[in-house]
Amino acid sequence: MNKSMMLVTSSWGPRKTFKLIPVTPDAIYNEGIFDPDSKVLALIGKEKKQSLHMLAKLNDFGDPQTMKIGKRSNGKEYAEERKTIETYYEYYVESPDEIKNIINMLALNADSFDYNQYLEVKPKAAEKPSSIISV
Repeated sequence: MNKSMMLVTSSWGPRKTFKLIPVTPDAIYNEGIFDPDSKVLALIGKEKKQSLHMLAKLNDFGDPQTMKIGKRSNGKEYAEERKTIETYYEYYVESPDEIKNIINMLALNADSFDYNQYLEVKPKAAEKPSSIISV
C-alpha cells in the first residue's frame, strides 16, 4: 500500500486535532479526522452508497416548510421527508493501537507529525481539597 495521505493540524469545534488529507489521486480515503473528545479516527472512503435520510421539506422558495400545527413530536418546527441520497462510506477506528497502525500505513509524514499529542489522554491537575470548617 502506497502512503498517499498527509497529516495536518485541524480543528474539531473549539479543539485542535489532526486530519489525514489525500496527496495523490490513488489515496483510498477522501479524508480522515480525529475526534479529540471521543478519541475516534473517522475515515471517509471514496466509495459511495445510497442511504435514506430525513431532510427538511422545502417550499417553493427553497426554505423549510414550517408546521401549521406547531412543533412535531421530535421538537422540529418544520416538515421533513425521507429521501435517498448518495453518501460516502465512513469508517470509525477506536483502538489507539489501530489508529497508530493506520496512520503509519497511510501518512507520508507519520514519523515527523506529532499525532500522539491528540491520542493521549492528559490527566487533569489535582484539585486542592476545600477547607472544612466545623462549628
